[in-house]
Amino acid sequence: MLLLGLDTSTRRVGVVLANEHGMLGRVELGGTADTAPPRHAETLAPAIAWCCERCGVELAQVSAVAVGIGPGMFTGLRVGVTTAKVLAQSLRVPVIPIPSLDLLAYPLRYARRLVVATIDARRHELYWALYRQVPGGVQRVSEYELGTPDDLVAELEARGEDALVCGDGSLRFADAFVPLGRRVELAGPAHASPSLSALAELASARYEREDFCAPSEVLPMYLRRSDAELAWNREVV
Repeated sequence: MLLLGLDTSTRRVGVVLANEHGMLGRVELGGTADTAPPRHAETLAPAIAWCCERCGVELAQVSAVAVGIGPGMFTGLRVGVTTAKVLAQSLRVPVIPIPSLDLLAYPLRYARRLVVATIDARRHELYWALYRQVPGGVQRVSEYELGTPDDLVAELEARGEDALVCGDGSLRFADAFVPLGRRVELAGPAHASPSLSALAELASARYEREDFCAPSEVLPMYLRRSDAELAWNREVV
């Protein structure tokens, strides 16, 4: 089994190759600190080619394509999901879609507190979901949400639990969590982007269970409409 994984839900472009023994290699370009516009369309294909070359594998050897489906940046998600579907279609292999918030939470599966995964949604909003530790991983205990930092803070305040907040949303809106005091800790820059190792591990397990789908069935997870759709609706009204 050879797995190709992609995640472009944030400013970062991430590519990973893995087999049944674990991760073979990965490429990460960009990140939360970048000031230039993201360049998902320009960098994803070269990153895939470079990763395959350095790992000494051919795309024809790939058994499945895994992809982070968001929520996240509209353009990034379109690039990543479309690339995954095209590759899988041409290679005649299945796709394994995994929510990008799950990829943020999974590396913190040993935390003995509520794990809060966040992704910067722009417009002073966050995508977020809540998770609890369970044997072997984490279990989501909320819906995938879109709201303001104040909305998330109010949710955590109402729960009254110790929490660990990860993702680039927690970095951008770090000050919003200050009123919660010591009950809430930020995971920091090391947990700012969806984990490629988590993508490889979770997707490999799903592949073994034959928990995958055809390329045509994969869709990005959009929790709100794009700027273009909103502008169109305003014009129509």
